[in-house]
Amino acid sequence: MINLPPYEFMNGPFMNGLPISEAFATRTFWSIQDAKWMQKALQLAKQGAKAGEVPVGAILVHNQQMIGQGFNEPIGRHDATAHAEIVALRDACARLKNYRLPLQTTLYVTLEPCTMCIGALIHARVDRLIYAASEPRAGMVGSQMNLSAQPFYNHNIHVHRGLCSDHSSQMLKAFFRERRKAAKKSDK
Repeated sequence: MINLPPYEFMNGPFMNGLPISEAFATRTFWSIQDAKWMQKALQLAKQGAKAGEVPVGAILVHNQQMIGQGFNEPIGRHDATAHAEIVALRDACARLKNYRLPLQTTLYVTLEPCTMCIGALIHARVDRLIYAASEPRAGMVGSQMNLSAQPFYNHNIHVHRGLCSDHSSQMLKAFFRERRKAAKKSDK
């Protein structure tokens, strides 16, 4: 079952208390397909959390078909590069037998990509990136920098942020809260 955010209510010339023009100018509206794929990425993030990994999930989609997926696995794989985005890219490239992805491929990921991941996404030629939660410390598509908009790259990614951000943020906060709690118990 897909948990979609509450509906926006339009009452007269106002929407949620704002004039309609202002409300539409400040809101991003997501397609049902985008919501569906982000829900799948969130499910992958939960799988990672169950394995003791930071809960980040990623799914690559082309023509409404999943072509690659993954969740964070650096601990389990003993591989610092096994971020969800990289795992999903490796999965897609292996399935397609090509290091470049088809045109109009979208990556849905539950956390803003880091430097390594955005670089890999550019090289793989991802067309659209939709991420849920911002990463204020190391996010590289808006929080700290916007590497996707740098003119020196020979490929540009269309970046959209915020789809299911509350759900993703809550999952990450709960994971780290439990990790801190476990660390305190082991210190005693």
